[in-house]
Amino acid sequence: MSLAPDLEHSFAAKMPGISPGVYDERDFRAVAAILHKEAGILLPPGKAMLVYSRIAPLVRASGRGTFSSYIQLIESDADERRKTVNALTTNHTFFYREAHHFEHFAHEVRPRMLDDLAHGGSARMWSAGSSSGEEVFSLIMTLLGPDRQEGMAIARRDIRILASDIADHALKKAGEGIYDGRDSSGLPEDLRRAWTTTQGGNMVIAPEARAMVQFKRLNLQGEWPMQRQFQVIFCRNVMIYFDQPTKERLVSRFAQALVPGGYLYIGHSERVSGPAEDLLESVGPTIYHRRGR
Repeated sequence: MSLAPDLEHSFAAKMPGISPGVYDERDFRAVAAILHKEAGILLPPGKAMLVYSRIAPLVRASGRGTFSSYIQLIESDADERRKTVNALTTNHTFFYREAHHFEHFAHEVRPRMLDDLAHGGSARMWSAGSSSGEEVFSLIMTLLGPDRQEGMAIARRDIRILASDIADHALKKAGEGIYDGRDSSGLPEDLRRAWTTTQGGNMVIAPEARAMVQFKRLNLQGEWPMQRQFQVIFCRNVMIYFDQPTKERLVSRFAQALVPGGYLYIGHSERVSGPAEDLLESVGPTIYHRRGR
């Protein structure tokens, strides 16, 4: 279906210097539909220029002269579609973001977790939408604590930590565990001293901390291969990109993936609603506890 001339003109006016023959509103809508289907992410009309700036390099690299031609390619080519999703995901985060979550974990969850571990139990945690790793390493350092000798003993316990994201480049950076030293400003100094080293201007995560985490590409809208439930799930500032039905389905799945008594930490502007309310109760700002223990 063709667009009315006034709509075409309005869209073109927002894209100065970009020929409608190369990129127009139909192309934006097609890319937005693909991203929503693949990853559940919504792209409002105000993101049209962002789509152009991030996808144009892929269009050029593919040898296609227009977005419409490139869209035909990504509709049939899974690898190219994956590149498109990578390009359009947002990976902004920082160490100790929303510090009250880590403080709650340190004071309310960690003591019981360490007691269980000391008596032969296990710990399973998941950073869902982990981006470039700052969140999961903040969690690991909080678990290990500021005493390096004690932390090394904790690290030898039965602990498995999953960090997942849909963006390949974010996972690659996370796996390297190397960050600009200026990015460590939010991290408590005692944890930084215990679990990082400085190389040039970079902060490097200690190998003992890196060894505790498995980084895995995972689409939260797809199948989850994990067999065991988690005591802790962090999924923060991810659901802001989803529509309400998608949010409610995802939170319900998180609730089912928690052991009774487990904790879900979500972003500051996110809320639990829908079927998950029967399983989760609020115990603090954007902190939820699975009922049953």
